[in-house]
Amino acid sequence: MKPFVNLNFGFSDAENYKRRENKSLFNRVFVRNQHLEELCEPSKTFLIGEKGTGKTAYAIYLANNNFKNTLASIRYIRETEYKKFLALKAEKHLDLSDYTSIWKVLIYLLISQQIKDKEEINFSIGKYRAFAALDAAIQEYYLHAFSPEIISALQFVQQSKLAAELLSKHAKASGEETETLSFSESRFQTNLLYIQKSFERALSKVKLDTSHILFIDGIDIRPGAIPYLEYLECIKGLANAVWEINNDFFPSIRDSKGRMRAVLLIRPDIFETLGLQNQNTKIRDNSVFLDWRTEYINHRSSELFRVTDRLLSTQQDTDPAFGSSWDYYFDFDAPNVVDKYDHPTSFISFLRYAYYRPRDIVTMLSILQEDLRESESDGQVVTADDFDDAAFQRKYSNYLLGEVKDQLLFYYTQEDYDIFLKFFEYLSGQDKFTYEEFVGAFNKLMAYLNDTSISKPKFMSSANEFLQFLFSLNVICYFDKTTDGDRKFIHWCFRDRNYSNISPKVKIDVEYQVFYGLAKALNLGKRFGK
Repeated sequence: MKPFVNLNFGFSDAENYKRRENKSLFNRVFVRNQHLEELCEPSKTFLIGEKGTGKTAYAIYLANNNFKNTLASIRYIRETEYKKFLALKAEKHLDLSDYTSIWKVLIYLLISQQIKDKEEINFSIGKYRAFAALDAAIQEYYLHAFSPEIISALQFVQQSKLAAELLSKHAKASGEETETLSFSESRFQTNLLYIQKSFERALSKVKLDTSHILFIDGIDIRPGAIPYLEYLECIKGLANAVWEINNDFFPSIRDSKGRMRAVLLIRPDIFETLGLQNQNTKIRDNSVFLDWRTEYINHRSSELFRVTDRLLSTQQDTDPAFGSSWDYYFDFDAPNVVDKYDHPTSFISFLRYAYYRPRDIVTMLSILQEDLRESESDGQVVTADDFDDAAFQRKYSNYLLGEVKDQLLFYYTQEDYDIFLKFFEYLSGQDKFTYEEFVGAFNKLMAYLNDTSISKPKFMSSANEFLQFLFSLNVICYFDKTTDGDRKFIHWCFRDRNYSNISPKVKIDVEYQVFYGLAKALNLGKRFGK
């Protein structure tokens, strides 16, 4: 086996695997599982998963490879695009339905370019003349230099009069239209509708042997300069557009073996804010829900263990048996394991400190590797002492707190985050506490805010609301007891979440505990004296 310090654990952010030099490693370590199969089903519109569960990784694998006769591309929405939408809203007086119409045109434009780039079809022949006319208009508008990104596509919408005129001109030249149409700068919605219908007319006549997916990523990050309500309006329009296109237009295209589809990558909490009708049905029937949960006793057969072991085994000169690479590098047992196993239980230690996300496991491996490189160890394997090392656990704890911070700042401000951190000072070092102790700490924080004239965050309007907030962030769990009191059941939001319960609720008046991995970053775990 290669020394642990010489292994390559890749990148925490899967977007890096779009680069040509990183594709080979990614293809080698990626596990093609049921989630990938489901993504190729024509009914799937949403790819739902917590941050770090691999949404981008699945999209990039399909963008890098032809899997099950499916070609894909991935496009990102970033701060510049949000600002463009805000400018359009101010200029054109847009509402939610206008946002939906704009997104439809953007999706059509991007998927049209994808088809042109990836399909080996002569679009100049007669039966594709509508698509050829559409492409000619696009090329003339962009001077044959169209960059298939959302920001470039937005220019087409922004100058709707010119775009509509070019589409009409080339449609008439190809015989697709007979009359000469005129367009006005002041009639933005009318221009937009004509552009949309032009795309739908052309795309409906394209017959494909290969299916195409356009993934839209990046909505899990709200730029600080974009107000939350403005952001929400924009992504609501996007979600409605994706849903309507996938269910009303693309399925109506006849006599095409290959299908077109747009898929939105989204976190569960954001999905819940979209206000889509029949959300539960959409999650169950029209979504791929990334779920890496497992039980300790079954951890060896879990997808999470399979993915991690593959990351290790594919870098060896031989082809190790399943699980042997993990057992070689982590040949120790986790403490306090009740069940009996015939192999090392070290992976359970990793599970205890993870939210059952691939990113968490890879981050732990990377930090352990960094620490071993800096130590006097030969770096061949990882020991239990390496895992229990206070420096390693603090580095990892700070990573987890950074993940919590990112999620909190998605909805709230830096000042709100600072108050959130302040609360844990009033737990006096306890990482496990009763409901009464929680309420006592909360009241002390409220007194401090009142004395310093600091406004309390919205998520702290009451003790129970803040308790739910902590549970939803996966900062705390709660314990249920059986009627005989002999056994405790631990409830985590990420473990209780499922298709029918996307937003689990915390239980009141029980015992709670801060997540193991976060305790050091929050200075909890040892009770402080007064």
